[in-house]
Amino acid sequence: MLPFILATCLVVGVSDGDTLTALCQNHQQVRVRLAEIDAPEKDQPFGQRSKQSLSEICFMKTADLQVQATDRYKRTVARVTCSGVDVNAEQIRRGMAWVYDKYNIDKSLYPLQSKAQAAHRGLWTDPNPVTPWDWRRARKKGMRTTWPPHG
Repeated sequence: MLPFILATCLVVGVSDGDTLTALCQNHQQVRVRLAEIDAPEKDQPFGQRSKQSLSEICFMKTADLQVQATDRYKRTVARVTCSGVDVNAEQIRRGMAWVYDKYNIDKSLYPLQSKAQAAHRGLWTDPNPVTPWDWRRARKKGMRTTWPPHG
């Protein structure tokens, strides 16, 4: 499916650093997962800061959704622009999310991530940040979720 723009929506909620709720046409609420990035989980280091960052960028602002898919949780997966800001890229630029290699199609996100890492911005202040997909896998297996796992 090719991306398309939905009607402009209003962001009315932010769940975490890569998920928001938007009120769209006909007062329909749409749960949106930011495409191509993965932010720290809520209970993971930088999880709350990532959520706060997304709130600063989008909460109670207009958003254009460039829809890519629907995920297994029935969320709309989209590139999001809030008040002219490419939110997906901005979360990477701020060091508040990783490029989600498994689902990424926008190669321009990698240099943004490299710059954030080199500048020690956001989650990159941690010398060994744990990706959210590794964090989730460890929790699913019942492993420790404090990092480093051997310290």
